Amino acid sequence: MVKESKWQTKNQLLDSLCELVEIPSVTHSIGEIKVAEYVENKLRELPYFQTNEEYLTLHTTEDDRKFVTALVKKGTNEKRTVILVSHFDVVGVEDYGDWQEYAFHPKKLTELFYENKNHMPKDVQKDLENGNWLFGRGTMDMKCGLALHMSLIEEACSGSFDGNLLLLTVCDEEVNSVGMRNAAPILLEMAKQHNLEYNACLNSEPMFARYPGDENQYIYSGSIGKILPGFLCYGKETHVGEPFSGLNGNYMASLLTNELELNTEFCEVVEGEVTPPPTTLIQKDLKKEYNVQIPHRAITMFNMFIMERSMNEVVEHLRKNAEKVARRIEQGYGKRAAHFSKLENSTPHEVSVKVYHFDELLRYAIETYGKEKVDTIQTNVMSSRGLKDDRDLTIHLVDELSILCKELSPMIVLFFAPPYYPAVNSRNHPRISRVVDHIIGYAKNQYHIELKKQNYFAGLSDLSYVSLDKPASSLGDLTANMPLWDKGYSVPLDVLESLNIPVLNLGPVGKDAHKWTERLDVDNAFGALRDMLSITVNLLLARDND
Repeated sequence: MVKESKWQTKNQLLDSLCELVEIPSVTHSIGEIKVAEYVENKLRELPYFQTNEEYLTLHTTEDDRKFVTALVKKGTNEKRTVILVSHFDVVGVEDYGDWQEYAFHPKKLTELFYENKNHMPKDVQKDLENGNWLFGRGTMDMKCGLALHMSLIEEACSGSFDGNLLLLTVCDEEVNSVGMRNAAPILLEMAKQHNLEYNACLNSEPMFARYPGDENQYIYSGSIGKILPGFLCYGKETHVGEPFSGLNGNYMASLLTNELELNTEFCEVVEGEVTPPPTTLIQKDLKKEYNVQIPHRAITMFNMFIMERSMNEVVEHLRKNAEKVARRIEQGYGKRAAHFSKLENSTPHEVSVKVYHFDELLRYAIETYGKEKVDTIQTNVMSSRGLKDDRDLTIHLVDELSILCKELSPMIVLFFAPPYYPAVNSRNHPRISRVVDHIIGYAKNQYHIELKKQNYFAGLSDLSYVSLDKPASSLGDLTANMPLWDKGYSVPLDVLESLNIPVLNLGPVGKDAHKWTERLDVDNAFGALRDMLSITVNLLLARDND
């Protein structure tokens, strides 16, 4: 135990967590910057960082947000280092409704929920009756993890660990992971500057239920990957009074959504773990105002999880499905046109729908209209960004190039939008495998907790940006078809390959992330888990021949 500690006892940790939660650090808000400054200031109070000022840094991201690194070295020549990674941004609180003003006041909100227990959902009532739960935005996702990591850093300052600890806490994990993508090169620089060897990167994201009612507790040796494939459907414009003279983009997009939504052909199974199927995140036409021209341009975009499939395989599968839908559009349109022609004694019109990758469209545009014209379009789109996020900006760019090449229509254009989370997994790494087995045994023997191994943390995490399971050279089908790649968005793939850090996630028991009933099991977090994290760090720091 640290003498005159700040964050070692259960009550100290609870107070620390509540102070963090009380800063409303919604992604892209001023609170997101304030919480980074708060963490840096609190760590600066530790005597270690008053003596070693250069080891504590408040960094600025490319978009003027903040993240923090805090290095505690065991000794001048010690290389072995464990990174403690967390994020301090949270999602919004509109879903709290009448409770919204208390969403960032966890003790008060918890008190109110206990007082109104009978009005809570049934599963929440059960927890209120049987456990010690703390409610509030960010309590489980993931300011508890940050509070625990600050506690570990304080413990490291007293020399408790046989190696170095490096705390890294970042912004923007809930949206684009700008913080972690900016931090990855910093980790590489710090390794060179301070002569560090990264034994592991330890995250403490909360355990996620695999299915409704799942009460199991997990330890994760990896983190699931994610891509955002989109399809721009470019039909043919016409007046609504002559619908068979054109092709409605919404009709095209709806058939794509019907084909891909919850399509289990895209599910991967790795040692019994299954990726959720794709689901639509955006579907809309691209008309800017109401009129009686049909919406001949529309997009649909999907969330898609990946584990071990190659990018080439994923893109090929998406292309085949788009081709299948193109034939279905032609057949459906032809059948309706033929029926209509009988009604009015006319000749039916046929359509032929082509499928392109974005890079094929771009290549055609350059060959046909010249690089200068295409560069001008791209520059104009980027300069008119305004409040558009990366998804909207991507759609705008694909749309403008499709309009330029409208002679190719009707067409479906396959593209990708940010963010990209590479799948990472260390289940076969000897050190991670050894630590996981030890902690599972320790949890059972010491606390009667049955921890289950999971290969992939399914909630997405910044562990994706400390290693690269697939060679960067194998991701060309993704990067070539992501219009914003190196134009405002990128992942430092070469850095991730160089870092190549084994990963592990051990975090608190919580429920209902991103819901108004988000809550943390306080006894687990600041009792058994806090102890297990210290054990885990020591095991990760152990020399491989120990």
